[in-house]
Amino acid sequence: MSEAILSLGSNLGDRFFNITKAIESIQNLPETEILKISDFYETEPYGVTEKQEKYINCCLKIETELSSEILMGTFLGIESVLGRIRTHRFSPRTIDIDLLAYGKEKQNKKNLILPHPRMLERAFVLVPLSDICENMEFNNINFKNIIKCLDTKGIKKILK
Repeated sequence: MSEAILSLGSNLGDRFFNITKAIESIQNLPETEILKISDFYETEPYGVTEKQEKYINCCLKIETELSSEILMGTFLGIESVLGRIRTHRFSPRTIDIDLLAYGKEKQNKKNLILPHPRMLERAFVLVPLSDICENMEFNNINFKNIIKCLDTKGIKKILK
């Protein structure tokens, strides 16, 4: 079994429903168990110039027998079922599921880079990630000091 961490986000439609359905879909994957779910956070859209609704973000820690490639393919399928349409980078989305890290695996392929190359730059990832990772660390990736340097004032914990 390998541990993996995921980031989920939604800013189109019923954001709570989208996140909840994605979590249910991940829970139903074969040979996969959700170990921890972070609190939900409302966050400002990242990297956009056009007007967008705020996101709801959370992180999951899972344990799985599935390979990182199979997980990514499955996550793309879940996104599609939940209505994700890819138009451009940072476009609004019903659901976004990112595989942030998969054990200590390192990959640099077109469709899968591990660990996620920009996760340490994004407060909307690190704040919920700190809920599920002891000592703000995952497999030798320590983000305790990094998060202190990021702007977190637009991130608000919300009730599920």
